[in-house]
Amino acid sequence: MQRTGMLDAGSKETVDPMDLTSDYDNYTYDTSVSSLDYSKMLKGRNAFRLKGGFQKVKSFIQEHKFVRYVLFLIPLFVFAYLITYPSHKDNSPSKIVMILAVNEGGGVERWKTPQEWSVERSSIANKKAYAQRHGYTLTLKDTSLKRRYSHEWREGWEKVDILRQTMREYPDAEWFWWLDTYTFIMEPELSLESYLLEDINKKAYRSVEHFNPLGIKTDVPYVNTLDQPIDMILAQDCGGFNLGSFLIRRSEWTDLLLDAWWDPVLYEQMHMVWEHKEQDCLEVLYSQQPWIRERLGFVPLKAINSFPDGACEDQKDDKRYFYSKKDRDFIVNMAGCNFGDRSCWDEYENFRNLKAELHRPWYKLW
Repeated sequence: MQRTGMLDAGSKETVDPMDLTSDYDNYTYDTSVSSLDYSKMLKGRNAFRLKGGFQKVKSFIQEHKFVRYVLFLIPLFVFAYLITYPSHKDNSPSKIVMILAVNEGGGVERWKTPQEWSVERSSIANKKAYAQRHGYTLTLKDTSLKRRYSHEWREGWEKVDILRQTMREYPDAEWFWWLDTYTFIMEPELSLESYLLEDINKKAYRSVEHFNPLGIKTDVPYVNTLDQPIDMILAQDCGGFNLGSFLIRRSEWTDLLLDAWWDPVLYEQMHMVWEHKEQDCLEVLYSQQPWIRERLGFVPLKAINSFPDGACEDQKDDKRYFYSKKDRDFIVNMAGCNFGDRSCWDEYENFRNLKAELHRPWYKLW
């Protein structure tokens, strides 16, 4: 049996297959087809395949109208997203400052539990995301018991002191929004301007006669609310004024209010009588000082302070107080969740999961 190998183009040599001494190193192969021609052939073949693929895609699109609609809508969605998504890359100072009360370290009475740490982290993340989305400033203020004041009972009255400090810290800000730790923003797409501050005179009521759980006297002389702007916005719950979430605007009226609210004479005489501290003090000032009524506006509790089930137990059937999934209330305040049989962590996790459910993107199925 014999086989042939190519030495030169057109020449052949007979080789014995059993001859192990054959010199294969002398073989030269046919190079009549150059590497350049071969690469051109490959490019042509790839171009043919690519052209055929385009033809198949084109035919598929022409045969299916739904695909054409999708391809037409995708650029529109992208364009709408780019023009509607808020952009706050400018370095201009924010006109709204969010003040979040936190308890860093747990104070001097006891260590914080893991559940309390978890709630605080979730609360900070919730407010931080909202502030970044709308271009607001978020500042964290420590309200733990650290004996910062000369009088041991002064702790718990720090809201006024912190407000004054924050106003000095942010001189260009106009509105300041106080938020307790156990608050949670449920509808982050709503900005404070569009939701509340724009046309606030039409959204707030200026007298407690519409809702008066404390029975405060409403007919007070020398009160003019017709020509006065609103410089403080708060709500009332079943126990009176609610300071878990409220807004206050920088003005001369605000400076006078904070001075009167922080008056050491009032504090020294009444701190053992006023169980709710700053809240009771503001209620007394409102009931006795006509000038305070002129620029204070009230909104419904569900507007900035919706309660979870378990709060206001004596009026648990009153829908004016409690969060409604159907109404999609703006913010929930789990006030008093650390008393009785309630659990702050359970309530916070419940609303955090509910928010994720309500705002799950349409393209996510899990």
